[in-house]
Amino acid sequence: MIDRTTIERIKDTADIVDVVSEFVSLKKVGANYRGLCPFHNDHTPSFYVSPSRRTCHCFVCGEGGDSVGFIMKHEQMTYPDALRWLANRYNIEIEERQLTEEQKKEQSEREAMFIVNEWAAGYFKDILEKDIDGRAIGMQYFRQRGIRDDIMQRFRLGFCLNDRQAMSKAAVAKGYKEEYLIKTGLCYRKDNGELADRFAGRAIFPWIGVSGKVVAFGGRVLDARTKGVNQKYVNSPDSDVYHKDRELYGIFQAKKAIARENCVYMVEGYTDVISMHQCGIENVVANSGTALSEYQVHILHRFTANIVLLYDGDEAGIKAALRGTDMLLKEGMNVKVLLLPDGDDPDSFAKKHNAEEFRKYISEHQTDFIEFKTKVLLEGVEDPVKRSEAISSIIKSVSVIGDPIIRATYIQACASRLGIQEQILIAKMNDNIREYRSEQRKEEERKRRNSSAMPQNFNSTGQQPTGAKQVRGGNDSIGDDGNMPPPDAFLPPEAFSKPQPSETQTAETERRSDAATSTTNKVKETVSDLIIKNVIIHGHEILYDKVETEDGNMTSLTLAEVISYDLAADNLTFSLPIYNRILKEAVSHSHEEGFNAEQYFTLHPEYEISSIAIRLTANDVFLSKSLQIKHTEEALRDKVVHLLLDFRYEYITAKLARLRTDIALAAGDAHRQKELMTELQQMQKVRSAVAKKIGSSITIR
Repeated sequence: MIDRTTIERIKDTADIVDVVSEFVSLKKVGANYRGLCPFHNDHTPSFYVSPSRRTCHCFVCGEGGDSVGFIMKHEQMTYPDALRWLANRYNIEIEERQLTEEQKKEQSEREAMFIVNEWAAGYFKDILEKDIDGRAIGMQYFRQRGIRDDIMQRFRLGFCLNDRQAMSKAAVAKGYKEEYLIKTGLCYRKDNGELADRFAGRAIFPWIGVSGKVVAFGGRVLDARTKGVNQKYVNSPDSDVYHKDRELYGIFQAKKAIARENCVYMVEGYTDVISMHQCGIENVVANSGTALSEYQVHILHRFTANIVLLYDGDEAGIKAALRGTDMLLKEGMNVKVLLLPDGDDPDSFAKKHNAEEFRKYISEHQTDFIEFKTKVLLEGVEDPVKRSEAISSIIKSVSVIGDPIIRATYIQACASRLGIQEQILIAKMNDNIREYRSEQRKEEERKRRNSSAMPQNFNSTGQQPTGAKQVRGGNDSIGDDGNMPPPDAFLPPEAFSKPQPSETQTAETERRSDAATSTTNKVKETVSDLIIKNVIIHGHEILYDKVETEDGNMTSLTLAEVISYDLAADNLTFSLPIYNRILKEAVSHSHEEGFNAEQYFTLHPEYEISSIAIRLTANDVFLSKSLQIKHTEEALRDKVVHLLLDFRYEYITAKLARLRTDIALAAGDAHRQKELMTELQQMQKVRSAVAKKIGSSITIR
């Protein structure tokens, strides 16, 4: 359990720009920073970071938060674990009380697997450095490959003993459960039920994720078994913490260099990455010989849009380069290709050259993908049919590029290199684009049909979606006489002196306001959201300076108090308990000297409250001042009045719907139906009264 003081210290110390920069390449834009969102497939920078507010927010998918919230979402951590991550980064000591056995059991399975992997990485490293066999076999192998000790430390290289039960026995002796040794893939169970070490007798290459956590391992056979063996390397199987198509070997060690150099080199294997680091080139990652996935490209695109595919010059290297270009182009990457001289791979080439020589060679010999693909597919090809197929493949690659200017530039280059009229290539490209878009529409239509097959108000889990209306009363009764008290039960009379806009006009005003603050944010705000949003932003502001109390004294009322007292007059509450807490806290602090509701809630030590505050206020924060909506005291009063009326109207509408359902269910009980019909008529009158206050001409059904 982390105490509140320590939580506040961690939040105060954590630099949001520094934290996000660990995972996203950011560029300064005015007072804020901007980069590609790590939470969705972002092609244009939509993720903003505000140093002044210490928050981040995506204007497309709506994800964001403070430094703790960002780490929670990105690393899929619990709130306490995200706090520990930040504390460790900023050298903040955390004193926690000992967890009970029950609390230990509640630790997430995912975190348990990370813990086991971390222990295993340390175990393999200790074996390599301290065990007799580890030094004689594992260390000798790495040194024969020319790998320095500092590079071994950087990549946490290790060795697993030949004994197929040595590691598993050591793990169990340390208290680690067998189930996690199996789930992480470190061990497997033999036919006789015994545990066996998957990586026995192998040199170990830990896979370290972008956040620095060990997610998996690769193991290489070292002895005579490598002769004639097709699979010299064995990797961890997919698990809850590792998916091969979502990881890149070396990304943790390379990410800062990638952002600094604004370029990444893609190679095939572990030793290629390690040797390039050793020669001084650090912006390099490997996909371990598998086809690139969209997820891997998204990770790289956060740090740079420029990639050089650096492969062997043999047939396998050529196939690997061809396999990855279209996906990279589709995701908006600028692609260059370099095939090393025959007989060399990045590992061997790096050992023959220093960093300056290597970079010079890359600069002088890399080619754009058109030149590369043209050379590979058309060199020496005379057959018209094969030549046509090759040209079609090249144009298909151009077609997936999103930027029309870049597409046009490549088409011009193709026409020049291939000796074909530009209009013919454009026609072919347009055919490809139309076909691609048609497939996209079909896929969207399939998704739409699948989603429409679900009940309208429920998601696939049977739960009401987050966008559902969030309005209900504190109880189902309206008043002793069956009628709801008038909506101006508390507000001063002057609050209703002006004609009020209709519900439709009010909604339209809010929609325009939202459109001004974010044209891309897809998260729809309910009336409850809008009320709490105003409590968070303006809760401390005085709405009425001189209000007479029941005992004849004069007082001032803040926005939070006005909303709280007005809802309490009708015994109304929000359906989300956290919203009721936010309102209550705003009221309790609203008259404290120096209290600022927005600052208080966005930096709140409870994650749920701070994340709500950041989400609801983000659109207003990242706009330039000229676009931000300015509220006068009078306009703010009017806005609160409209929102409270809308809130009541939604509550009554929901109540009417429940009454109609109850009437249908009471079929056969004439007395009960009569009671419900009477209540229904009373509620319709109340709704009419509220509608008149709003100024709406609503047909009551």
